[in-house]
Formats: sequence, structure tokens, C-alpha cells
Amino acid sequence: MIRMNTLPPDSLDKFQRSADAVAKWVEDHNYSAYDPGDGNLSFLHALTFDVLMLERILGQTVYRSPFNLRPLLGIKPHVSTKGMGYMAWGYTKLYASTGDSVYASRATSCFDWLIENKSPFYPQYAWGNNFPFCTRGGKTPAFEPIVPWTTLIGQAFIEAHATFRDPKYLDVIDSIADWLLSLPRERTESGTCISYVAFKQNSIHNSNMLAGAFLAQAATLVGKPGALDAAREAMVYSCSRQGSDGAWMYGAAEKFQWNDNFHTGYNLDCLKRYITASGDRSFDTNLRKGFEFFKSHFFEEDGRPKYYDNKTYPTDSQCAGQAIDTLTFFSDDDRDALPLAIKVANWTIDHMQDRDGHFYYRDLGWAMAKTPMLHWGQGTIFKALTHLLGRLRRPSTGGEVVASPVAVGIGSR
Repeated sequence: MIRMNTLPPDSLDKFQRSADAVAKWVEDHNYSAYDPGDGNLSFLHALTFDVLMLERILGQTVYRSPFNLRPLLGIKPHVSTKGMGYMAWGYTKLYASTGDSVYASRATSCFDWLIENKSPFYPQYAWGNNFPFCTRGGKTPAFEPIVPWTTLIGQAFIEAHATFRDPKYLDVIDSIADWLLSLPRERTESGTCISYVAFKQNSIHNSNMLAGAFLAQAATLVGKPGALDAAREAMVYSCSRQGSDGAWMYGAAEKFQWNDNFHTGYNLDCLKRYITASGDRSFDTNLRKGFEFFKSHFFEEDGRPKYYDNKTYPTDSQCAGQAIDTLTFFSDDDRDALPLAIKVANWTIDHMQDRDGHFYYRDLGWAMAKTPMLHWGQGTIFKALTHLLGRLRRPSTGGEVVASPVAVGIGSR
């Protein structure tokens, strides 16, 4: 495992320049870019006749192309709710670490946009894609909220409330918790899985743990009845299905039997947030084993983040951003985490950031897909870099605000 006792002298400035450059690119493009799954925004979508298989073929063709087919298919740059959430989160972190009011203004503007652009289908605050998203898990209609978008945006609101103390952010947190508690749940003898979406049961580990972590924090922040019990049941479900080596499959169903870098990062972040918010230490071993698996299986020696545990390509900007973020989050608990976060950040900037500031989508090994995505690349890496910058400027803290009665460690010091 990589060890580094000192920060390379130019790294702090390098990370700040990189974060500033990607933020400027996003701002210059009016917070609009593409999304990997936006193929069904094409004029060709009419020819799918809303048949799932045809929609999947169109979406996957655009998703997997090494070249940006979107301008040819009539797909215009658009605003991503999750991308806007990550930009808001990053600005909030920059304000906290620098005190620069410009970042506060940009953050509050993004949060205002999110409040105004929640899903129209539910009275509570929840967010989804602005396009129909079709995968092996089925179809999620446009603007139908999903748990990952909603809870990750919700985490940004938790940090905004802690930073700016605006009571309207607490109202949003309370409302998100209401929506999560209304979702279908798969009840088993070993825990309960909160559904990925509201209109059917879809059991996915990262989504379930994202919901559980948010509910545990909401229980602390707003005293939401039933939230802590639902959170613990969610963690029982996913932790009881964790592999003996510490790995999580994407989901329990046969069609979801893979594990990847960024969803593993979500799981680890969520389990740590749950433990910190609830004070429940019964999952400490799961956290420790999961983080050891993460460190030892998802990175090359030079800092390149791998997509899957057993192969490198595609080298993906989402994996890079989430890896930097998760490693930074665990940096007070594990002596390898911060040096590895720095190494991954340096590799990512050196190999995946364009001169104009935007980060490339993914390296396929034989071609570099340079399409600028909003949340997948720009927002995720921007937030990760600002998290890392805050950690480096405040060496005694992991840099993330988590509603908590207790500190958490994973026993590696």
C-alpha cells in the first residue's frame, strides 16, 4: 500500500487550480453538459415506441460510444440535478475552507435552483433525471426521483445547513426523509431494503445504504420518527450480504453480480455516516473490511483508479472523483487514505483534465472518451477536490460535516 509522509510542495496549489478550472468551465457553460444515460433525449427516441429493449439499445449506444454522438442525435447540453447538487456541495466546502463569500453566493444559488427544480411528481423534495433512463433494472421515467440522486443532493443540504444555518435547508432535509420513509421496502429475516425508486421495489445496495445513512442523520437533525429504525434495518440488509472479503455486489439479484469502485465508495461513506450519526458500532467490522477491500482492489500503483475490482478499464471520471472523496472522508481513520487520495487526485488531473478545465468522461484503454458530463466528471470531481483541499487545510479533521453524537474509527491507526 502507498505511503506518503509529506505533501508534494505544489500539490495544494495544483488541486486549487484544478478545482477553479473545472468550476469555471461549468459556470461558463451555464451548468449545462451531458449525462452518460441521456441517450433517450434524442429525436430517435420516438422510434423506440417506448419499448424498453429499444430504449436500452439507444441509451447504451450513446452511453458507450467513444465519440460524442449527442450533437448528431439532437441531444443538447442540459442541467443535471445531481450535477448541480455536487457543485453546490463543492462551493460550500470551498467557502468553509477559505471564507470567500463568492463561494457562499454560488452555493446558495445552486441550492435555490435545486429547491425550485425538485421532481413534480411528489410533494416532498426528491430529484431524478430529466430523461427516461433505461437499464437492466428497468425504466425510470423522466423526472421520476431516485434514491441516489435524492440522498446525495440531500447530503449537500446537510452540509449547507451546518455551514450557513439557513432553516429552509433543515426543512428540505425533513422533507427528503419523509419521501424516503414512504418508499417500498423489501422485508427479509436479515434486514429491510429501501427501494431505489418509489413506483416499484428495486433492491440495490448502494441506494439502500444511501437512504439508511440519510435517515440516520435526519433522525439526529430533525428527530424524524421511525428514521433511525429504518436506517438500521437498511444497514443490516446490506451488511449481512457483504462478501467475506469485504466486497459488495451491486445488488443481491443474479443480474447485479458485480462490484465497482464508485458504488463501493458510496457504501463505505454511507456506513460511516450511519455509524457516526447513530452511535451504533455493530457494523465496525463491516466498515473495516469494506475499506480494506476498497484500498487493495480499486487502484493501480501510480494512482489510476480502476472501475472494477478485477480489471482497470474503463478508467472512469466518476470512479476517480468518488475515490478521492471516499479516501479523504476516511483520512482521519486510516493512515493510507490521505496519501492515496493525493495520489489519485494527481493522477486524475494529469491524465483526465483538459486544458479548458473539464474532465474527460472515461479512458477505454484504446480511446479517450472526452465528452463533458456535468455530474459524471465535473461535479463529482469538483466536490472531491474541494473536500481534499479542506482536509489538507485542516489536517486535524476529515472535512465532512456529519450529524453525529459520536466519532467513528476503523481501527487502522
